[in-house]
Amino acid sequence: MSISELLSEYGDMYVQALLGTWWMSLVSFAFAMLLALIITVFRVCPIKPLRVVGDLYVQIFRNIPGVSLLIILVYALPYLKIVMDYRFCVIVTVILVASAFGSENFMSGINTIGVGQIEAARSLGMGFGKMLRLVVIPQALRSAVLPMTNLAVAVLLTTALGSQVPLSPPELTGLVSYINTRTVGGILPFVISALMYAGTAFVIGVIGNAIDKKVRIVR
Repeated sequence: MSISELLSEYGDMYVQALLGTWWMSLVSFAFAMLLALIITVFRVCPIKPLRVVGDLYVQIFRNIPGVSLLIILVYALPYLKIVMDYRFCVIVTVILVASAFGSENFMSGINTIGVGQIEAARSLGMGFGKMLRLVVIPQALRSAVLPMTNLAVAVLLTTALGSQVPLSPPELTGLVSYINTRTVGGILPFVISALMYAGTAFVIGVIGNAIDKKVRIVR
C-alpha cells in the first residue's frame, strides 16, 4: 500500500488518533505536574510521616513499568469492583508514573536554591508554607523547565500504552495495529505515526526552550 492510498483510506483516523494523543498527553502532563508538586511538598515538609509518604510514592511509581501498572488498573481492579474506562486507565497510568519523575525534577530544582535564601526567608519570619510559596516553589519551577520539557515528551510517548487496550478512537500507536490487522500496511503506518510523534516532540522542545530562556535564573 502506497502512502497516498494509506492516507486516503485512513487519513481521518490519523487525525483523530493524533488529536486523541495530544489530548491524553495534555491532560496527563497537567495532572502529573500538579501531583508532582504536591508530592514534592510532602518530601520537603517538616512532618516526617508526610516525607515518608512522598519518598515512598516516588520509589514505587518510578520503578513500576507503565504497562504493568496499566494491567493492574485494567484487569486487577475490577476484582475489587473498581471498573474504569480504558482511556481513563491509560491517563491515570501516565499521571502516576510521570508525577514520580516530575517530583524528582522539582527536587533537583529545589536543590539549586542557595541555603542563604532559605535562611534569609526564615530570618524574615516566614513559615514553611509561605517560604515554599514565595521562595522555594517559584525558583524550583524556573530551574525545572528543561527537565519538565523532557518529561512532557516522555508523557507524549508513554500514551502509546493506549495501544495495549481497546481505545475508540485509537491513539497513534494503536492505530498502527488497527491498520495492520485489516490491511497489508507494512512499515509505512509506523513511519507516519513516528513522524507525528517526532513533530509533536519537536514543537514541545521549541516551546520548552523558549520558556526556559525567558524564566532562566542566571547564576
